[in-house]
Amino acid sequence: MPEGLEAELYRRAAERTVGRTIRSVDVDDRQAMADELVRALPGAVVENTVRRGKLVILQLVDCPAAALGLHFGMTGRLVVDGVAPIAELEYASRRDDPGWDRLSLTFDDGGRLRVNDPRRWARFVLDPDVERLGPDFLEVTADQLVAVLARRRTPVKAALLDQSVVAGYGNLCVDEVLWQVGIDPRRPARDVAGSEVAELVRFARPHLRRMLRRGGSHRGTIDPAVRAALPPCPRDGRPLERAEVGGRTTVWCPAHQR
Repeated sequence: MPEGLEAELYRRAAERTVGRTIRSVDVDDRQAMADELVRALPGAVVENTVRRGKLVILQLVDCPAAALGLHFGMTGRLVVDGVAPIAELEYASRRDDPGWDRLSLTFDDGGRLRVNDPRRWARFVLDPDVERLGPDFLEVTADQLVAVLARRRTPVKAALLDQSVVAGYGNLCVDEVLWQVGIDPRRPARDVAGSEVAELVRFARPHLRRMLRRGGSHRGTIDPAVRAALPPCPRDGRPLERAEVGGRTTVWCPAHQR
C-alpha cells in the first residue's frame, strides 16, 4: 500500500515528465474534479515535481491551475512511459489492468503518465491544499513532533498516522519505527516523553531512507511476512502481538515496547 516512501518513489518516476506538455487527459468520471481536470490540463507543461507526505505534486505552467496533486489511496500505482517504479504493491492486485487506469496524461511526445488503481481510491486534485498537512515524515523535527503529540490523548500510533500531525507515515512505517525505538503503539501520545520523541525522530529519518533505498515501506524488520506469521520478536525472542490500534492492524513486542 502506498505510504510516504512509495510516494517518494512515484515522485522520482514522475520527474521524467518535467518539461513535457500534456496533450490530452483521460480521467475516471467518478473523480470529484474530473471535468476540471479535462478542461485545465491539456496544454499545461510540467515544471517540477514535489512531494508532501503521501501526496505527489506536479507543478505546472501554461495552465489555469498551478499544480496537480496525486494521492494514491491504498492500491494506486504510478506508471510513466510504461515503466512502474514499484512493480507490485503489498496487499494489492499483481495485475496492471488498463481498465483500472483512473488518470492518464498523454504528452505531446506520445509518452504517458498513468495512475492504475483497482479500488478507485486514488484521488486527483488541482491546486491541492498542503496547509492541512503536517510536516513531512522525512523532515519533521523533534521539537515539532513533541509539541503536537503533547496535545493528543489518542494512542501514539494513531497520532502518527494522522496526516495533519505528520504527513507521510502509514501503517507499516509506524509499526516499524515504534518497534525499533521501543515505544508501545497503544500508549497515549501525550505520555510519550520528549526524550523518547527525540529518539524516534533521530532514528526514523536515516532508517526510513534506508528502507526507501531497499524499495519501500515493506522493507523494514516488521515486514509483511512478520506481520502475517508473528514469529518471535527479532530483537528479544518474545512473542509478538497483533491487535487493532487506531483502527489499523498493529504488530508490536510487549516485552521491549513500553
